Amino acid sequence: MSKMIKAVNFEEYSSHFPAEIQKKLHLLKKLVKETAPEAVEGISYGMPAYKLKGKPLVYFAAQKNHFGFYATPSVHAAFEAELAGYKRGKGSVQFPFNEELPLEVIKKMVSFKVKELSN
Repeated sequence: MSKMIKAVNFEEYSSHFPAEIQKKLHLLKKLVKETAPEAVEGISYGMPAYKLKGKPLVYFAAQKNHFGFYATPSVHAAFEAELAGYKRGKGSVQFPFNEELPLEVIKKMVSFKVKELSN
C-alpha cells in the first residue's frame, strides 16, 4: 500500500495523481454519487469515503498500480463471480490501472450496499 495521503476532501486527494488516474478517480466518484445520491462524501483512512445514514458505504483509493475498492465482505461475497478475475481481500478488490474499470459491476456493488444499509 502506498503512503497515506493527507487530504481534507476529494479534490485535494485526487490532485496527488497523474491526469489519467485523476480521470478514473472522478469517474468512481461520479458513479458512487449517481448510485447513492444521499451518500455523504469525506476522507477516511486517507482515501475518499462515502457514508449513508452515518454508516460506511464504500471507500476507494489509487494505490501504486491499482485502484482499491472497499465495500464490505458481504458485498464482495455477493459479487464473487463478477470479481473472480481480480485480486481480492476480505472486503476489498483491486482494479489494475492498465485495465478498464468494471463500472457496471461497481455500480451494482454500490446499489447492493445501499439496499443493505436501508434494511
